[in-house]
Amino acid sequence: MHAMQYEITLPADHDMRTVHHRIATKGPLLDSWPGLGLKAYLVRERGLDGSPVNQYAPFYLWRTTEGLNAFLLGPGFRTLCADFGRPAVRHWIGAGLRRGPAADGPGADGPGADGPAAAGQPGPVAATRLTERLPEGADPAEAVERALAELPDHPDLHTAAVALDPARWELLRFALWRAAAPAGTPGTRYRVHHLSSPELDRLPVGRHW
Repeated sequence: MHAMQYEITLPADHDMRTVHHRIATKGPLLDSWPGLGLKAYLVRERGLDGSPVNQYAPFYLWRTTEGLNAFLLGPGFRTLCADFGRPAVRHWIGAGLRRGPAADGPGADGPGADGPAAAGQPGPVAATRLTERLPEGADPAEAVERALAELPDHPDLHTAAVALDPARWELLRFALWRAAAPAGTPGTRYRVHHLSSPELDRLPVGRHW
């Protein structure tokens, strides 16, 4: 498993309805992408959920490197680069995964341009992402084990993942939620406007080594 994310920060006065429309029209294109565990179409909007910025920041869990490569080198990402400029793409090696109770509900769409998911579509509507630089001398294996043990176990949890960037020795904790993230959950908060999850059920749960 490979985790991946890029962040496109937009002007403070940007009309975020253009981002909502982009997701609504282009999001389903990855609903059957080979090798993709999930793509969460994440958005931050200035003034909502404590966000100081407008941002489009999709997050991916890839099952195969072939799928990842086909996306980054393909026409879809090329179009995004033409529209927004080529973003820096962060990449982490997957270390573990938990499927929560909310992962088995029908539907994949989160809040669209006009509000929350429709009835009968209880997919994730929120996400949290926490990154932690490991101190010099810290044991990466111990840090990963601790993060795996601390993965949330909550009725609204959809999917949670732990991953590691060994270039920066940065630990990533990511979670998708069926409702607003529980109070006190650390990390950056996003709204989920669509979820493509063609091979989520093929990602191995538990520890990945």
